[in-house]
Amino acid sequence: MDIQNKENIILLDHPLLKHKITLLRDKRTGTNEFRQLVKEIAVLEGYEALRHLKTELIEVETPIETTKQPMISGKKLCFVPILRAGLGMVEGMLSLVPSAKVGHIGLYRDEVTHEPHEYFCKLPYGIAERETYVLDPMLATGGSACDAVKLLKEKGAKNITFICIIAAPEGVKTFHDAYPDVPLYIGALDRCLNENAYICPGLGDAGDRIFGTLK
Repeated sequence: MDIQNKENIILLDHPLLKHKITLLRDKRTGTNEFRQLVKEIAVLEGYEALRHLKTELIEVETPIETTKQPMISGKKLCFVPILRAGLGMVEGMLSLVPSAKVGHIGLYRDEVTHEPHEYFCKLPYGIAERETYVLDPMLATGGSACDAVKLLKEKGAKNITFICIIAAPEGVKTFHDAYPDVPLYIGALDRCLNENAYICPGLGDAGDRIFGTLK
């Protein structure tokens, strides 16, 4: 999919992000390092995705004088990881906005049909008034991403952003066709999906590599 000039699709291009994603791909990268890299990548992506946050001036007393300086206004943010791999991105996002609430959406993929199925959903109170950021390292077919956004909208969420580390063109197209109103932040856009719906070249199963459950 050609994402140039596509509104609400943001392919990030920071050298540090590229470097860390390359380390993430390496099959020799162990669980501890992989987990740390996911956290660091979430910080870099979150920094960009949160760029639009509104600020308001508050009065602060410095050692020199009293002044009015900007602070984030409202602070009604919610980070929603798609279980289980999305959990790896939460700590990085919370390091940027510790006051944010955290919800959880549980989806699993049918190994035969590759279709996602919901098994858990727990969201903070007042989700309709919150800026909601859905977190998932991988955007493959786009099924889980679409289901998560659909569920959030059904629960009343209005201001939603999706953040992934690696995406396949097929998943980006599916997601954007379904939800062109939802900003999509991508760390790296890969070549394609294989016959098993894995991203190529990808990095394998992000959940297994984060939690050390490789077979």
